[in-house]
Amino acid sequence: MSQQLKPNPLNSPRLLASAIGMALSAASATQMAQAAQDTETKAEGNNISLGATNISSDAVQDGDYQVEKSASVKYTAPLVDTPRSVTVIPQQVLKDTAALNLQDALRTVPGITFGAGEGGNPQGDRPIIRGFDAQGDTFIDGVRDTGAQSREIFDIESIEVSKGPNSTMGGRGSAGGSINLISKMPKDRDFIDGGFTYGSDQTRRYTLDVNHKLTDTVGFRLNLMTHEQNVAGRDDVNYDRYGIAPSLTFGMGTANRLNLSFYHLHSDDLPDSGIPYGYSSSTATAHVHDKPDYGGDRNNFYGLKGRDFRKTRTDIGTISFEHDFNDDMTVKNTFRHGNSGQDYILTQPDDSQRNVNRYGTVWRRANTLVSNTETTTNQTDLSGKFNLLGLKNSYATGIELTREVSRSSSYTYSTSALNNCSPTGTGNTVSGNCTSLTNPNPEDTYGGTIKRNYATTQTDANTRSIYAFDTIELTPAWLLNVGSRYDHFDTTANSPTVHASSENNFWNWQAGLTWKPAPNGSIYASFATSATPAGGLVGQGSDGNPLTAGTASSDLEPETTKNYELGTKWDILNERVSLTAAVFRTEMTNTRVLVSTGLYENAGESRVDGVELSATGKLTDKWQVFAGYSYLDSELVSAGVPGRNGAVTAGAVSQAGNQMPNVPKNSATLWTTYQLAPKLTIGGGAFYVDEVYGDTANTVYVPSYVRYDAMAAYKLNKHIDFQVNVQNLTNKIYFDKAYAAHFANEAAGRTVLFNTNFHF
Repeated sequence: MSQQLKPNPLNSPRLLASAIGMALSAASATQMAQAAQDTETKAEGNNISLGATNISSDAVQDGDYQVEKSASVKYTAPLVDTPRSVTVIPQQVLKDTAALNLQDALRTVPGITFGAGEGGNPQGDRPIIRGFDAQGDTFIDGVRDTGAQSREIFDIESIEVSKGPNSTMGGRGSAGGSINLISKMPKDRDFIDGGFTYGSDQTRRYTLDVNHKLTDTVGFRLNLMTHEQNVAGRDDVNYDRYGIAPSLTFGMGTANRLNLSFYHLHSDDLPDSGIPYGYSSSTATAHVHDKPDYGGDRNNFYGLKGRDFRKTRTDIGTISFEHDFNDDMTVKNTFRHGNSGQDYILTQPDDSQRNVNRYGTVWRRANTLVSNTETTTNQTDLSGKFNLLGLKNSYATGIELTREVSRSSSYTYSTSALNNCSPTGTGNTVSGNCTSLTNPNPEDTYGGTIKRNYATTQTDANTRSIYAFDTIELTPAWLLNVGSRYDHFDTTANSPTVHASSENNFWNWQAGLTWKPAPNGSIYASFATSATPAGGLVGQGSDGNPLTAGTASSDLEPETTKNYELGTKWDILNERVSLTAAVFRTEMTNTRVLVSTGLYENAGESRVDGVELSATGKLTDKWQVFAGYSYLDSELVSAGVPGRNGAVTAGAVSQAGNQMPNVPKNSATLWTTYQLAPKLTIGGGAFYVDEVYGDTANTVYVPSYVRYDAMAAYKLNKHIDFQVNVQNLTNKIYFDKAYAAHFANEAAGRTVLFNTNFHF
């Protein structure tokens, strides 16, 4: 069979790992003897440095969990004065929790779940924020990063999660919030940091972070990573990847700064095929309350080692130029071209064919995709401060021009209709097509045929936007935050059988009034909107978009979202701890729903009422906390006619009034560390997520769970430190992704990671 994303043997993960190891050895060989004698008699600062790099933002101190200001110029006030919910995951939290990818990192933020992917909803990160799919709402340094991906964090300094409708900030989509990844860039000092992680299930991870000042105003930084692992509690699953991220800055410390950066990530996995739902009824449509069934053994893997694979690659090149007109005005232009692709054939177990319940068997349906997305963006931002009529203004304004092109095709396999896995069923006529629920054999030989299907759907999209934000100090105690954005978005989808297009113009705006009863606190009321046009994911996700469905549709307007929020923020304990609380209502109207066979209209409505609490920072000089709680009461107010892909499901019960899928009513996270001694820190966490439904009919679900983690870190001297993390301490069996009809993804079992870090 054809596999499109061929790895270059000169760029293999093992070769990169060797290169990183040689670089670490070369960098440290002349210094290790001195380092052994250079042990410290006291800790440097109030917390142990556990990782490879330092925080770049002036608002964050090394080792601190508390963040005072967003890295984005669009936030025109410190976070304590920003009238919306924003959570920043700093570098120290990423290190202390031993986060290895974006999903690991976002586990520390309540109110976020992840959805599973299949078919038109490609494999990759699919975060769901406050109940709304945010798969297309990920940004890198304030610029949208299009294309379904499984994102790494080896080159990420911090992660900013903005909750609530965010189209004023980022454009289309963002109904529940958005995610902004802050990249590591050159710093004004020399250092070499490296680390290797050895862990259970053959985990091997190597990282290298080199920063060097070439001249007084020119800095270079290089981040390298290679990663290999199996997965605890899952037979045969493995994930291999490597990444390279060089960056170069001219004009550091001057009024004119030119930044050049490149990012490359390549992966080659045998992905987890998931666990089928155990349907309680053998009839075609009846469900009761069905959850995943792994056949009595959590390790059961239903994929085929000889057939399944997933290869991905991402390349992003960025050129940005900044000019300070004076202390109160800066312009920045960012030009970025990105290319991401994935190529996979993986098993989707059972596909709701009811073999599990009736026969104790599983149909190994092949889920396939070959996709490539190119994104070119030019974004200009002007930010600063001015006084007008005696009022202080902190502003940001800008223009965005973006071109996106996505191409998707698949593989054709011969067993697509052989789904009856009864003892005499047609599914058993081809070897490897069916397997036992209780004793699957991943070594089975697949007797069918697979070939590349070159029939391609191409989706083109163009965005032209202008936006402006301002925080106006009415008095020292009263702040008015306003923002507005205009978008022109057009998209066209072409395939051998379909030609469809959509063109939309829409405004979004936000407004918030903040009262500061004290300098360290605020109470706010805010309103914000978002708009999600048809085709907004450019063929790279599940957006209910009939543009490529091949069915008739009415003229579709953007889905619109409104958010009403009341909140308060306080920096207490000498402003070392940030506390936040918010109550909100988010309403999505004009939702695209099926109203009859082949006809979609803007007739749906959904709503989420919620409460969020958080606490981050230092309770004492030695005790840090990063915690939050989220309550989400979701409802499909008007859900349209039950159906899929333009076809109405005859006799199905209306879904109006049901809970929205992948929305837990309660979720909570707690991560904390305590410095027992100048060189020793211990920590741990608990993560709770309520039961969530996988579908809008509320018939399939994954149970609630509590997961516990623990860590300990020891600083040998200023050059070497060690850290051990135990994730899922109690080896809890739980599911962290739910799909609507077929399967759920089982999370990893107990995982032990031992990290050794070097700093020179």
